[in-house]
Amino acid sequence: MSDDPFVIFTPSGKRGRVPRGTPVLSAARRLGVDLDSVCGGRGICSKCQVAPSYGQHSKHGLSVAEDALSPWNAVEQRYDEKRGLKAGRRLGCQATIEDDVVIDVPPESQVHRQIVRKDAAERTIRMDPATRPLFVTVAEPDMHAPTGDLERLKTALAEQWGVTETVAALPVLRKLQPALRDGNRQVTVALHQADAGPAEILDLWPGLYEAGLFGLAIDLGSTTIAAHLCALDDGRVMASAGVMNPQIRFGEDLMSRVSYAMMNPGGDREMTDAVRRAMGELAASVAAEAGVAPRAVVETVIVCNPVMHHLFLGIDPVELGQAPFALATSDAVRCGVAELGLDGMNAAARAYLLPCIAGHVGADAAAVALSEAPGASEDLVLVVDVGTNAEILLGDRQGVLACSSPTGPAFEGAQISAGQRAAPGAIEAVRIDRETLEPKFRVIGCDLWSDAPGFAEAMGATGITGICGSGIIEAVAEMRMAGLLDPSGLIGSAEQTGSARCVPEGRTQSYVLHEGDGESPRVAVTQNDIRAIQLAKSALYAGARLLMDARGVDRVDRVVLAGAFGAHISPLHAMVLGMIPDTRLEKVTSAGNAAGTGARIALLNRAARAEIEAEVRRIRKIETAVEPRFQEHFVAANALPHASDPFPELSAIVPLPKVSFNTGAEGGGRRRRRRA
Repeated sequence: MSDDPFVIFTPSGKRGRVPRGTPVLSAARRLGVDLDSVCGGRGICSKCQVAPSYGQHSKHGLSVAEDALSPWNAVEQRYDEKRGLKAGRRLGCQATIEDDVVIDVPPESQVHRQIVRKDAAERTIRMDPATRPLFVTVAEPDMHAPTGDLERLKTALAEQWGVTETVAALPVLRKLQPALRDGNRQVTVALHQADAGPAEILDLWPGLYEAGLFGLAIDLGSTTIAAHLCALDDGRVMASAGVMNPQIRFGEDLMSRVSYAMMNPGGDREMTDAVRRAMGELAASVAAEAGVAPRAVVETVIVCNPVMHHLFLGIDPVELGQAPFALATSDAVRCGVAELGLDGMNAAARAYLLPCIAGHVGADAAAVALSEAPGASEDLVLVVDVGTNAEILLGDRQGVLACSSPTGPAFEGAQISAGQRAAPGAIEAVRIDRETLEPKFRVIGCDLWSDAPGFAEAMGATGITGICGSGIIEAVAEMRMAGLLDPSGLIGSAEQTGSARCVPEGRTQSYVLHEGDGESPRVAVTQNDIRAIQLAKSALYAGARLLMDARGVDRVDRVVLAGAFGAHISPLHAMVLGMIPDTRLEKVTSAGNAAGTGARIALLNRAARAEIEAEVRRIRKIETAVEPRFQEHFVAANALPHASDPFPELSAIVPLPKVSFNTGAEGGGRRRRRRA
C-alpha cells in the first residue's frame, strides 16, 4: 500500500494519492480539480485559495491532522498582511500536502464556477407581508402632557393606522429623536406584525421613506444555498443568487455531517459558523446586485432540511443521526437575525423558519407542500424534490404522506468519474443515435449540440470540462435505450454492443462520450458511474414506493418533479432510469424550485405561515430508515428501470432493448458489429 498522502477535494469529490510535499495547486491539477491560478504559483493573485478541513471524516475513513498541510509560510503571511486571507484559508500554490487531507475549493477559487439552478419561478401570491412601512405624524412634545416620544409614536400608530400594541428595541429608541427632528415630527417606521402579540418597530426613517422594504427567501440546501430578494410591497423578485454550501467540506451528505459533529468536538459549531458566514455574504451580494441597501432588508424566511435546520440554528444535530431521530423542535422558529449571527441585512431584521415535518423531513418539504399543495389535489400526486437528500410527498384531498430518502450527491455530478457541479463547460444533455450508437451532447454555456456546425468554435472559450448531474442521468438513460446498457446496469463490450466507444477499463467497460484533446479532458461513463446512479435512483424510487404502499396503491395519477433536478431532467429519462414510478409521460411535470417558491409565499403572506403550520401537523410521516420494505424496494429498483414492475406506460412509448451482458447469459448482447 502506498505511503503517499490521500487527498479528497470538495465539492467535486475528486480524490487520489499524491507524493508527500506536493503543492495543493499541483495536486488539484493532477486530479482534474477546478482550482484557479493566474500568477504562476507565486502567491500574488490569491485565486487558488483553499480551505482544509481537519478532524475525523468517518465517511471517507480519514482522520485529518492539523499538520496535514505544511505550515503557514512567508508568502502567505505577506499576502495576509497586505490583502487578508479569510480565516481557515490557505494559498494552494504555497501549502503542500504532508498527510491525508480533505480540501474544500470555495466558489471564488473555481475557474468554472457553479451555476446554482434555483431560479425564482413565476407565481401569483396574495400580498400580506408581516413587515410593512407606515408613515406617521407624531405629536409635538407638551410640557403639560409629559410623555416620551416613543409613547407619542405609539399613540400615532394607534390613531393613524389602528396598531394598538407596539414594542421597540433599544436601537430604535436611539434613532427616534434624531429622526423626528430631521423629519419635522414625521417618520416612516418598519413595523413587523406576527400572527399574535404586539407589533415590533424594527427601524425608522425621517419623513416619508419611499425606497421600499425587502425580504429574503432562502432555500438552505445541503449542497447549495439560494436566495431570492423580494420587494415587500408587490412581491417582485429583485434579484436571485446562489452559492455552494461551505459545509460540503465536512461531508457531502447529511449523515456525514452528523458524523463529523459526533467525532469532532466543536464540529457542529464549525459547520454553524461556516453556513452563517456564507448566508450573510449571500444576503449582502444579492442586495448589492439589486441596488438595495442592506438596511432595507428587514425580514428573511428560511427553509431547510432538519440537519441543516439544527446546524444553522446552532443546535447539535447528534440526535438526528440515530433512531428515533428526535428534533429539538418541529415548530416554526421566529427570532431576530442578530440571534443567528446573520450579516448583510438590517440588524433588527426578523427571521422565520418554516416548521419541520419530522426527523428527516424538514422545513424544505413543508415549503414544497405549501407551494404545490398536494393536500388540495383532486387526483393522487407524487411530489419529488431531489437533492443530496430527496423529500417525497404523496397526497390528495384524503391526506398527505411524506418521507425522505438518502439519494446522495451523484445526481449533482459528485462521485462521478468525470463529474462536476453545473458550470460552463459541463455536459448537461446527451442523446445517443440508436443506429450508429454515436453520442451528441449539449454543454452549459452553449446552445448548440456537439454535432452542429460551429460547436467547436463556440466551445473555444470554456472547453468541455466534465459532466454534471443532468448530463450523467441522461447519458445512463440513453445508454439503456440504445442497448449499450443491460437492465442490470452492465455496460456491454465493443463486441457485444457493436460500438467502438465501449472500451475496456480494468475488468469492466466504459462508454466514451467525448475523447478529449489537449484542451479538454476525456469524458466517459464508467461502470462505477452507473452503480452510483443506480444507488441514488433506487433510494429515490424505494422512498416513493413506501408512500404508495402506505396509501395502498400501485400507481399515481401524476408526478411533479421539484427542484433543480425537476427543471433540467426530461421526464422520459427519469422514467427510463426508474427514478420515479411508472405513469403517463404527459402527467410528469416540473415545478422548478418549489422549496424556494414556498419560502417566498411564506415571506409575502402571513396567512400562509399559519396555513403550513397547520398542514404540517396533518401530514403523516413514513420513516424510511426503519421501514422493513425499504430494502426490498431498493433492491428491486436497482434494475433499469425495475426488476419486477414492467412499467407499462413507459413500455408503450419506448420499448427497451432486451440485452444481457453477463458473460454466462444466453444470447448476451448484440451479434452484429455496428459501425462506430
